[in-house]
Amino acid sequence: MSSLIKEVFSGPTDKVKIQVLRYGIAGLTAATVDTGLLALLTELFGENLLLLWTAIAFASGLATTYIMSIKWVFSNRTMNRAAELTIFIFIGLVGLGLTELLVWVFAIKLNWHYLLAKITAATTVFIWNFTAKKLLLFRN
Repeated sequence: MSSLIKEVFSGPTDKVKIQVLRYGIAGLTAATVDTGLLALLTELFGENLLLLWTAIAFASGLATTYIMSIKWVFSNRTMNRAAELTIFIFIGLVGLGLTELLVWVFAIKLNWHYLLAKITAATTVFIWNFTAKKLLLFRN
């Protein structure tokens, strides 16, 4: 177990299982930023603009994920930074669209609590984000 922990927190790796674990940690960090900001904005300013707060919070989480992905999760960078960032933003926009749709369905149409809707959406979008980033950006 200690060797796995050491491998997860040490230098660059091409091992997919370690990248998934690291992406999980990065994802939890980004989800904390995202959900925390969503809760803060919603509690301060109300649910009338829930989808706007969702987008702002998502963008903050996206920035967190980008920084952690390029610095720690994925070791292979096969393109220049401008192209990489463009694709990363595209993947993020698709993720934002999925998030907005799912939050709208669960929170607004089905009347779930907005944080439960957000967590449900984030779980689905996590799978999309990792797969798309691994296949499009950080492949071997």
